[in-house]
Amino acid sequence: MKILSFNMENLDDKSSTYNPDLNTRAPILRAELLRADADIICLQEIHGQETSAHTSNNPDRILSALDEVLAGTPYAQYEKVVTKTTDNTPYNERNLVILSRYPVNRHEQYKNDHIEKLQYKRVTADPAENDAKNIRWERPILHAEIQVNANTVVHVINLHLKSKLASSIAGQKNGFEWESAAGWAEGYFLSSLKRVGQALETRILVDKILDQDANANIVVCGDFNAEPGEVPAEAIQGRVENTNNPDLRHRSLVPCSHHIPESMRYSHLHHGHGNLLDHMMISQNLIAHFQQAQIFNENLHDESLPFAFDLKYPESDHAAFVAEFNL
Repeated sequence: MKILSFNMENLDDKSSTYNPDLNTRAPILRAELLRADADIICLQEIHGQETSAHTSNNPDRILSALDEVLAGTPYAQYEKVVTKTTDNTPYNERNLVILSRYPVNRHEQYKNDHIEKLQYKRVTADPAENDAKNIRWERPILHAEIQVNANTVVHVINLHLKSKLASSIAGQKNGFEWESAAGWAEGYFLSSLKRVGQALETRILVDKILDQDANANIVVCGDFNAEPGEVPAEAIQGRVENTNNPDLRHRSLVPCSHHIPESMRYSHLHHGHGNLLDHMMISQNLIAHFQQAQIFNENLHDESLPFAFDLKYPESDHAAFVAEFNL
């Protein structure tokens, strides 16, 4: 069984002077998917496209850009699970998608379901806020139970945690410029809060699965927007070194990246520095079946360069992460 996680970077059918069109991007992204020869694929940043029936009262969307990338591949026949809005249609931007060669028994998405909406009063807002307002994540957590064979179910959890870009604060931002360093700092704090909150909700979900089955096969993967050792990754992993309780060892997750040589252990480049922002963590029961992991970062471009010239590359700014298991 091969599992692939891949942030496809704003996959859409729209183009501009600075953004390559889908006809240019599709063959490159398709080749990356085919290279993995995966049985289960977790995708991030899949934008929705409005249909002719789309109105303000009927926000109807499909994933035609993704369908174009998958066209002519075995993946076009895979079962597809997609995040959806309360209108039961894909989000306009940054959907999570799980594709599976195996049957999907059931699937759920979670967004502030295991954690009540947080209350916070912004201190740098202009005009000043009189009362605390809700903080909730923009992106759900996508969970699918997949029947790999007659005796084996794998829980696949697909994530895209909040980016490190500062969240907006009323009266503190003019275009891309911030009015004060304190305003930016508060926006950065709010983004950190959302990112760690998503990670905590993911950890609670993992614990709930293990409460029902201590030997559950769990794979948590996606774009964490955090490196190993940072709070979101540590929260999801649940290492014994952090809990100080050996009895919780069976609940800790193991990063598949530990199998990859350190010199190649990065999925994102920024200002020449390789970052491991994309992860795949597995439950203890899957370790006996884990064979190998790879990150396809040979063609990875430095993400900071397009912003310097406002020119995007057809490749994604994230590398695909693939792990192989013997089940």
